[in-house]
Amino acid sequence: MTLGHSELILNPDGSIYHLNLLPQDIAPTIITVGDPDRVRCVSAYFDTIEVEKGKREFLTHTGSYKGKPISVVSTGIGTDNIDIVFNELDALVNIDFTTRQIKSNKTRLDFIRIGTSGAIQADIGVDTFLLSKVAVGFEGLLHFYRTNEVTEKILETQLNEYLGWKSHNITAYAISSNKSLREKFLSNRIRLGITVTNSGFYGPQGRRLRLMPQIPDFNNKLAAFTFENQKITNLEMETAGIYGLSKLLGHRAISLNVILANRATGEFSKNPDKTIDSLIRYALEKLTQ
Repeated sequence: MTLGHSELILNPDGSIYHLNLLPQDIAPTIITVGDPDRVRCVSAYFDTIEVEKGKREFLTHTGSYKGKPISVVSTGIGTDNIDIVFNELDALVNIDFTTRQIKSNKTRLDFIRIGTSGAIQADIGVDTFLLSKVAVGFEGLLHFYRTNEVTEKILETQLNEYLGWKSHNITAYAISSNKSLREKFLSNRIRLGITVTNSGFYGPQGRRLRLMPQIPDFNNKLAAFTFENQKITNLEMETAGIYGLSKLLGHRAISLNVILANRATGEFSKNPDKTIDSLIRYALEKLTQ
C-alpha cells in the first residue's frame, strides 16, 4: 500500500511534517520530555550532539552519551501530542519516504519518558522517583485505534466497574510498560506504580479553581482502588498514550516520573529542578550500564 500525501505528510526537504526530522536524525534509543527546555537539560550531559532540530513545541537533539547514541525529543503536554510524536518517530524508521511504502523489516525503538507527576497516595513523598509499571488512560487516545489485545483487560474491567463513571462518558483503558526495559531501570531508588493519564491538568485531575469538577471525589475514589495488592499512585498526562502506541507499533517504553506534588498531603517539591536533574542523570546511567 502506497501512503497518500495527506496521510504521510512530508515537508519540502523530505522531513516528517511536525517533528521536522529526517530518518537519519534519530537514534534507536529516545528519551522523551514534555518541556522543550528540558531537551537541553538532557543533552547537556551528552558527549556529542550531531542533530539539533525543532518545530513548534517539538525539539530534538541527537548525540551520544558514553558512546551510546541517544535522541531526546520534546513532546509538549498531553496525549494529543503523543499521538503526533510517536506516529512520526515510528514513520521515520518503518516507512520508506521515497516509495511511501511501509517497510517489511521493522525497526524497534526504545522510549524512556522523563516527566513530572503528582502522587495521590499520602505515603509517596515529593521528590520520589516512580516508574509506571502500568498506565491507565482516561483521555481516550487508544479508543481511536484497534488495540489488538494489548490492553490489560482484567484491570480495565475491575477499575471501570469500581468507578462507575460511564455515565460521565469516562471509560478507562490500561497498558503495561515493557518488562525487560522496566527491569533495566529498577533499583532501590525507584518505586513502581499504577499511573493515571488524564486529558487535562485541572478538572481532569480533580483540581478546582473557579470551575467545579464533574466528579468532586475524583482523586479519593482513584486512591482507594486496589488491583492485585497495588494502588493507583500518581497522575500525569502522557504515559498511557506512550505505552499504548509503543505496544501497537512494536516498540518498548517506560515512563519515569519525578513526584513533584502530593495531592493527598498538599506538599510540593522545594527544589524541583534539582530533582528532575537527578532523574535525568539516573536515566542516562541506567541506559549505559
